[in-house]
Amino acid sequence: MCNVKWVYFISAVIIAVIMAGLLATNVKKKNTDITREKTKVAMIMNGSIDDHSWGQSHYEGMQKTAKDLNLEVWFRQNIPADKSSEDVMEGLIGAGVKIIVVNSFQFGPYIQNVAAQHPDVKFFHASGVKSAPNVSTFFGRIYQMRYLSGLVAGKQSKTGNVGYVAAFDIPEVVRGINAFTLGVKKANPDANVIVRWTKSWEDDSSCAYATRALLAKNDIDVLAMHTDSREPMRIADSLGIWVVGYNLDNAEFYPDHFLTAPVWRWEKFYTPHILEVLKKKFVGQSYWDGFSSGIVDLSPFTSHVNPEAVALVAIEREKIQKGSFDVFYGPIEDNAGTVRVNEGESMSDSDMLNHFNWFVKGVKIDEE
Repeated sequence: MCNVKWVYFISAVIIAVIMAGLLATNVKKKNTDITREKTKVAMIMNGSIDDHSWGQSHYEGMQKTAKDLNLEVWFRQNIPADKSSEDVMEGLIGAGVKIIVVNSFQFGPYIQNVAAQHPDVKFFHASGVKSAPNVSTFFGRIYQMRYLSGLVAGKQSKTGNVGYVAAFDIPEVVRGINAFTLGVKKANPDANVIVRWTKSWEDDSSCAYATRALLAKNDIDVLAMHTDSREPMRIADSLGIWVVGYNLDNAEFYPDHFLTAPVWRWEKFYTPHILEVLKKKFVGQSYWDGFSSGIVDLSPFTSHVNPEAVALVAIEREKIQKGSFDVFYGPIEDNAGTVRVNEGESMSDSDMLNHFNWFVKGVKIDEE
């Protein structure tokens, strides 16, 4: 009798294990059905996939997402930010593309025009400012990493003059300059950040001219940048000036003077949000994700980085991660001596995104 009971018990256990296995298989099948068929995705780029900068950061992120979600991605490189970009988008849609990612702010009006004509196609606009039912804008709080890299630059500088080559006087760029400067001043209160405009994101000649002019006029020993051209890094490295990069880790190309860089991990955005499209859960909105999302980071420090900077960055990074501190907490003065953010207050996202038209104390603009 005892043996019969054991037979029944063992049989029940076996059946339960089989049922659990079938259930797990069904759950897995249900979760992977949406990626069984390849989905056509296009990325429209103002630069190239191998620029070792902004464009390549998007390319590498999308390649990782494509592998995870079984995407067929069509990259369209060096597309002008003008009316002709609409023809490019229309052609892609005609070829069956269901998701279009555009990686530059300047394409905004053309995305809106095409999106309005194709409500079934979903658009993601990097650094864009206007969403729609089928358009989401996205960016990351790279200013947090700018601040941390400013700590590195401040500790590294001996002259107290830190250079900064930047594309345009727009809120995105001004926000980065200000965050970087607050980091520099935290690490080196007597230092200043001297800015020169390139008037271009990716034109090598414009970026080279601005870099050489800035360095010729000022006793700069650390150079940071907000351009897609690598010319500022190349020139600074050739002149023995420390380099803080941007977009990607370029330490291998400038091993003698590269320090670190604020960098992007775009797959951390692309994978979950393209998956939402595949699940038919897309909602057009604006995303501005921070450090905790993984989208923004600081590249590994090279051996050149001042040990005091390493320790200081660790402290400030932890505060940002915990949410006990963000870069634009008051008191903050502008470079004319006016208090812009009072003690105990912080800037709103709206002001940081749309109304940054002033510079913090310590910023100097280098003119012709």
